[in-house]
Amino acid sequence: MTDWLSRMFVRDYGRVNDPGVRVSYGIMAGVVGIVLNVALCVAKAAVGVAAGSVSIVADAVNNLSDASSNIVTLTGFKLASKPADSGHPYGHGRFEYLAGLVVAVLVTAVGFEIIRGGISRIIDPEPVEVSLPLLVVMLLSIAAKAWMMSFNTKLGDRIESETLAATAIDSRNDVITTTAVLVCALVSRFTGLELDGWAGLAVGIFVLVSGLALVRDTVNPLLGEAPSQEMVDRVVALVLATPGILGVHDLMIHDYGPGRKVASAHAEMDSRTSLLTAHTTLDGIERRVAFETGITLTLHCDPIDVSQVRKRPKAGSAPAGRRK
Repeated sequence: MTDWLSRMFVRDYGRVNDPGVRVSYGIMAGVVGIVLNVALCVAKAAVGVAAGSVSIVADAVNNLSDASSNIVTLTGFKLASKPADSGHPYGHGRFEYLAGLVVAVLVTAVGFEIIRGGISRIIDPEPVEVSLPLLVVMLLSIAAKAWMMSFNTKLGDRIESETLAATAIDSRNDVITTTAVLVCALVSRFTGLELDGWAGLAVGIFVLVSGLALVRDTVNPLLGEAPSQEMVDRVVALVLATPGILGVHDLMIHDYGPGRKVASAHAEMDSRTSLLTAHTTLDGIERRVAFETGITLTLHCDPIDVSQVRKRPKAGSAPAGRRK
């Protein structure tokens, strides 16, 4: 289904490093999420009110907040696609990271609200009426959220999006919480134990903890975390694979948003190499790195007296780059 939707609604869906294609993926994910979450919210609210269940109504509110998160996701992708200008020469890609942070904060806020409702029901318990419509709606919700988790996970991995990864985790939380609410409703129905408030409290704590973890994960790119060692090793390997390159050092990778990484490094070459040859070699490496990784790399040539190579440690390794 995910691949079919991608082919239907994303032009050039295979070019995941293209900013325009990323925006199309983000818009598609946002629209799908809004439609499904609004439908689930309406259905759960109806059966929750009819059954007198605070945990089911809280689950409906959670779906409404998910729809809000999808709107934030859609808006974030649109803003991130704005071209560079004089004030933002590297574009507006970090809007996508901001969207992910907003989603994480919304998840956290929902966790607090569900905890409040659960405590209120524990203090003043009321019986929950379990009906066939309630069971059908809750089971459909679990299935829909499981699919949305898979959908957003695949898209998030495909375009390396922190925002969609956060949305996928939120959907996973919904699967767990809705299952817990349904189980507690059935236990209450057949045993007479009033577990609705306790289920709401447990759901709220779980959502709150997940939300705080998402906040941490989405703040890191904004603060300027170091690039992955895998990314550093890949860039270094591409540079060193070129004939004429003796070593590479001082690699720095700066992240200005998904698909907008800029890097610089010093490439060591034989000092007897002509200026024209050195320029042609480094220019070719920059194009290759851009094609294979999407990183805009600028290389500086460090001339090396090869007669002195044996007198110093062999070049070729690069320290983990920084990104800001």
